[in-house]
Amino acid sequence: MSFSGLHQMLAYPFMVHALAAGAIVAVMASITGWFMVLRRETFAGHTLSAMSFPGASAALLAGVPLAAGYFGFCALGALLIAAGSRTAGRRNPSQESAVIGAVQAAALALGFLFLSLYGGVLVDLESLLFGSFLGITADQVWTLAAITVGVLAFFAIAGRPLLYTSVDELAASARGVRVRVLQVAFLVVLGLAVAATAQITGVLLVFALLVAPAAGAQQLTARIPLSIALSVLFALAIVWIGLTLAYFGNYSVGFYVSTLAFALYVVCRGGRKLLPA
Repeated sequence: MSFSGLHQMLAYPFMVHALAAGAIVAVMASITGWFMVLRRETFAGHTLSAMSFPGASAALLAGVPLAAGYFGFCALGALLIAAGSRTAGRRNPSQESAVIGAVQAAALALGFLFLSLYGGVLVDLESLLFGSFLGITADQVWTLAAITVGVLAFFAIAGRPLLYTSVDELAASARGVRVRVLQVAFLVVLGLAVAATAQITGVLLVFALLVAPAAGAQQLTARIPLSIALSVLFALAIVWIGLTLAYFGNYSVGFYVSTLAFALYVVCRGGRKLLPA
């Protein structure tokens, strides 16, 4: 890999689109993932990534773009999880995990059902599972940008009360915060972020980009603005380096992204011990 090689890489429109889409997804996934890790809803994020499989197979069956299936089923999964995760008006973690597991099992079953009804072969199965940068178009970049703007607007408006409910739900509810509405809204936003990220990293590896940058940043500092900023920087580095390695290497972008994400978390976890108390 050399400077001339990088210059040649940037001469291809599909790589420019991939790097732009990767940057957009990195910002959205890192901020959404930061709240997801804080709220201990990583299992929900994993299940929502699995919703991309029935979404893609349903889109094939209906003859619509795969992205429509991604976003539709991830949003539906978020609503189902939100509907079944509360008891007596309060979030119930044990019930939530059971609902999430049931939704994930149903999603996989529906995916295979839709694929069987389609009667063909999911030709982009490898890209669906492990990600690809070859097919990203300018229209997809603009779509991802629009979704990211909406997600960031949500956090700009609801970030403070969402943080409050994440830390102490009972106190937030007593202060008049609409905890239920915030939970549903956050899960829908998480579903949209998962669907968008899956188009870059693939269904199986979307989890790495959502979790590792945020978890690594939270290992290094408890200062909220700094932690979120580090999460964004980590995600950008992971995506851009992963895309570059995928261009010059022989493996999918999802492999490089997940490997870099894991290595980053290990370094942050180890670096935490070196920081002053």
